Amino acid sequence: MAKLQLQGIRKRYGAVEVVKGIDLTVNEREFVVFVGPSGCGKSTLLRMIAGLEEITGGTLLINGERVNETAPDKRGLAMVFQSYALYPHMSVGDNMAFALRLAGVPKEARDRKVQEAARILQLDSFLDRKPGQLSGGQRQRVAIGRAIVREPRAFLFDEPLSNLDASLRVQMRIEIARLHRTLGATTIYVTHDQVEAMTMADRIVVLNGGIVEQVGTPLELYHAPANLFVATFIGAPKMNILPATARSGKNGATLLDLEGSGPIEVPGDASLQDGQPVSVGVRPEHVSLAESGLIGGSVEIVEHLGDETLAYVMLAPGRMITVRVAPDADVEVGDRVSLAVRTEAMCLFGADGRALRVPNLRQPRPRQVALA
Repeated sequence: MAKLQLQGIRKRYGAVEVVKGIDLTVNEREFVVFVGPSGCGKSTLLRMIAGLEEITGGTLLINGERVNETAPDKRGLAMVFQSYALYPHMSVGDNMAFALRLAGVPKEARDRKVQEAARILQLDSFLDRKPGQLSGGQRQRVAIGRAIVREPRAFLFDEPLSNLDASLRVQMRIEIARLHRTLGATTIYVTHDQVEAMTMADRIVVLNGGIVEQVGTPLELYHAPANLFVATFIGAPKMNILPATARSGKNGATLLDLEGSGPIEVPGDASLQDGQPVSVGVRPEHVSLAESGLIGGSVEIVEHLGDETLAYVMLAPGRMITVRVAPDADVEVGDRVSLAVRTEAMCLFGADGRALRVPNLRQPRPRQVALA
């Protein structure tokens, strides 16, 4: 298995720099996902690792060996693309064995590797079929099988599920995760779908504008985002962001004055200066409907999703907050509601967008404070 080290990796197209000095280590047997909006550089970075794009600056090491100038077929990596890229006139078995045949692998060894890959991917009964006789999910499995037979040091996936419908994407996520557990191979996976990232990754690398915004486990990124970009990109629905002003409270606590609401006490944040503008971030599941005596807002939209309901509440003109409530909650469009928030789950961000406060979600008795 491979350990990959990226040291100051850069990519320029003429005067335009699209990857801006990325440092990252992917450990052996780790499943790392690159995620970010379109144009953030995630696929370009993956293609540089694969050797399909020239590295403009920096160093790429595979198991400690510099491979910047090494040809793609000599790096010991296998890439699975968004398109299946299967030969329509060849059988499934021949498609999977094609690269081995080009490499001069004897037929007996080729057949053995194809049979083993087909067993892992549950393609045993499809080896004699042509790609046109397969479903989209089956064709993607063939493309993955073509990579498996090469026994690479690492797998590279470039948005392999984006052409599939929703149900097939769920199925293929499960199969790829199971494949990783079975093979224990180092894997780098590119996607714009945060659900794929959250459900599959050991660690997620959040990219934006050619730089790394944050690297961490899915739950680290979800609960303790390093900045406003990560806070609003990771999570569906996204984190609520509310403007506030900090001022000193009693016993070293900080009071946050939210626009249109009363002060919220946040323990342990006395380092904030009086009058300092901050952004308060809170996940929809950490906001709840309150009984009485609170100032809230009006329900603008209600989304019934089966296992949960999302209520979008207008607190003030131009300031909407999303609340995740029980599926049987008695809430309708036009209702006036009051809200409470778990203060220990709140994130605080400074004027530069960087996190000022890491939430503490391990308190034994979470306390709710009214947005008043």
